[in-house]
Amino acid sequence: MSEQEQVDKKLQEELQNAFPMADTMDWNEVYQRIIYRYSTPHGLQHVKEELYKLEDKGEIIVHHIKPYNNPVKMQSLNGIPKTIPTNKLWHHKSCGQCGHIPGYPTSVFWMMNKMEIDYLDEPHQTSCTGWNYHASGASNPVALAGVYVRNMWRAYETGYFPLIHCGTSFGHYKEVRNMIILHKEIREKLRPIMRKLDMDIVVPEEVVHYSEWLYTMSKKAAQQKKYDLSNVKVAVHTPCHVYKLVPEDTIYDPEVWQGRRPAAPSGTVQNFGAKLVDYSTWWDCCGFGFRHILTEREFSRSFALFKKVIPAVEEAHADVFVTSDTGCVTTLDKSQWAGKAHGFNYNLPVLADAQFAAIVMGADPYTIAQIHWHATDVEGFLRKIGVPVDDYKEKFIQYLSDLREGKAQPQYLYTPHRKIDFYISVPERVKWYKKDVPK
Repeated sequence: MSEQEQVDKKLQEELQNAFPMADTMDWNEVYQRIIYRYSTPHGLQHVKEELYKLEDKGEIIVHHIKPYNNPVKMQSLNGIPKTIPTNKLWHHKSCGQCGHIPGYPTSVFWMMNKMEIDYLDEPHQTSCTGWNYHASGASNPVALAGVYVRNMWRAYETGYFPLIHCGTSFGHYKEVRNMIILHKEIREKLRPIMRKLDMDIVVPEEVVHYSEWLYTMSKKAAQQKKYDLSNVKVAVHTPCHVYKLVPEDTIYDPEVWQGRRPAAPSGTVQNFGAKLVDYSTWWDCCGFGFRHILTEREFSRSFALFKKVIPAVEEAHADVFVTSDTGCVTTLDKSQWAGKAHGFNYNLPVLADAQFAAIVMGADPYTIAQIHWHATDVEGFLRKIGVPVDDYKEKFIQYLSDLREGKAQPQYLYTPHRKIDFYISVPERVKWYKKDVPK
């Protein structure tokens, strides 16, 4: 056998090991579905070129990523580098995270504290309204653009670069960004509305999801891990709205599934030392969707269980399901609880990548990752990797008891209102800009 044939054989063996389901899958079909079904007809390169042309004409303000944001360039699906800011970040949180999985955002903040990342937990952020739009079709393009620009303006005037928590907000904002840039009639209707708010049209240079930040930082974060994951099998579900909306903006890495899957959150799990496992329905939705979670909940629950959880358990033999969006964590986790009523007791723990990483780095599973909000049993997984669950639980119960009796003060991830200057003051450059802008 020639040297080249040996290389080819080894490559085929590695591909077979990495993708045991590959023989039943047409990869070209998958790429076609992702790129040509969901991508913008104008292409990301064209959108960015138009963005800077509008800035030169003075039609919009571009919120640039600055050197103090410690930017890192990553590869997107179509080869265009995507710049990921890693410091001085403005958090656009998720309605669903804060309401259903509070351990999700606290894990992000805890990791940033651990890695000494400067951030602003913005109290004046509003919902993106994307769920309303996708679920009910309510609202209109100008209103959606107004909400987007209003939130992006808040980030711009603080000097912190926006980091989007929610997968839905992330995909929705990328679509709205493209709409503002490519459609003059939207800008013409949007501008007078923003002027009434003492704001103008601000578009960030990049729309960045927190999971992209986490993947970019994961090798550095993993240096602080406390637990060994070498015997842990992880199945990953990449949220549809993170990589199927404007898919050419998604970051990929040859080191992650040979570049055949989005880099986040698979690469994060990989960099923390766990074994990624494959399953045949990796591409499918978690079942959350939008309209049908409101109108056909039983469809969502059965889809999540039969199309995602059961394949992850029976095909991949996963110890834990990791994903990176609120709706996905909630649906994959809670649907198992509903399945138990019908005798389907699979009990596969589901964690956000941020919770997964924070726990492995030593975060308290109760006060930080808040696993007690989950329907499935996470404690078994924690014991497998060596987390002293009982000790943490005993301390947590005592902490709650002390709070009730007034013997303890609430624990904060940052000093409350430590950023008050940013809330009540506006940077000089913005004041100067406002003077020259007719209302």
